[in-house]
Amino acid sequence: MLVAEDPIALLRDAGLRVTRPRVAVITALSKAPHSDVDRIAADVRAELGAVSTQAVYDVLRALTEVGLARRIEPAGSAALFEMRVGDNHHHVVCRQCGAVADVDCAHGSAPCLTASDDHGFVIDEAEVTYWGICPDCATTALHPSS
Repeated sequence: MLVAEDPIALLRDAGLRVTRPRVAVITALSKAPHSDVDRIAADVRAELGAVSTQAVYDVLRALTEVGLARRIEPAGSAALFEMRVGDNHHHVVCRQCGAVADVDCAHGSAPCLTASDDHGFVIDEAEVTYWGICPDCATTALHPSS
């Protein structure tokens, strides 16, 4: 778990105004990466009290725009957000429960794949999603409780 050491400094360094909702969203994301908006909003409300879901969306948009957060959208899943940015990592997703974990890029630098035809684009990033069954779901499948 990556915990933001100083959310206030992160916001200031990114040129964003420091607000309680922004600090709470950064704290929630650093404690629970790959969270959807509902989870983040629940965590923020537990810390601050009444905060609208729209306010959480607005904070996430601002954080994503300045590169403090990353939005990922595995097929069939709501948008998920994380604080791990800028290191060219990928994700593995469980087909059964939807659990998501980070996977370091084997190549290291972006883009880690070469397109067979770039159609004239200057490609600077490749997003890889691995799919499979997580250890918990695999164990449950082998030993179902009856």
